[in-house]
Amino acid sequence: MRVVLASANPDKAAEMRAILGAAIELVPRPAHVPDVVEDGETLADNARLKARALNDATALAAIADDTGLEVDALGGAPGVRAARYAGEHASYTDNVTKLLHALDAVDDADRTARFRTVALLRFPDGREIVADGVVEGRIARERRGTNGFGYDPIFVPTEGDGRTFAEMEADEKHAISHRGRALRALAAQLNTTGIR
Repeated sequence: MRVVLASANPDKAAEMRAILGAAIELVPRPAHVPDVVEDGETLADNARLKARALNDATALAAIADDTGLEVDALGGAPGVRAARYAGEHASYTDNVTKLLHALDAVDDADRTARFRTVALLRFPDGREIVADGVVEGRIARERRGTNGFGYDPIFVPTEGDGRTFAEMEADEKHAISHRGRALRALAAQLNTTGIR
């Protein structure tokens, strides 16, 4: 099954390919497709916006995802705005720096958080398969590790061994990550429903 990848983020695209493997033949997002404004209220809204734009541009099924980081001490922020937490054109470093600063006075026990991903496969006729994945953890006090991207250097998953996602090898991270869980659940639904 050929599916166009809605993400223009090379880090996210590489993760999605690694997680899905041979389950779905992923076609790269065409260069002529402009960035989609992610102004949805929810992760599912944003994933749907991206998938629909790629459906329209390519007439192929499209897979998209959106991820949020929910920090309990910040009332769930940055949430759906995780990629733009420090501003519209913020870098990974900018977002991490702002989050660490916001949590400066928060005790270690209260730095709980979770990553949440919604993965969405949308067909040109409007049919959709939606799956989500969540991983619980906490926010470290400083950056650790050089792997991964985004908030990985400061996110310590509860199911891990105390390392941040950025200190893990890719296969270790994918086994327990929010994106890994969402994409595997989506692939399982695709197999179960037989939708093509």
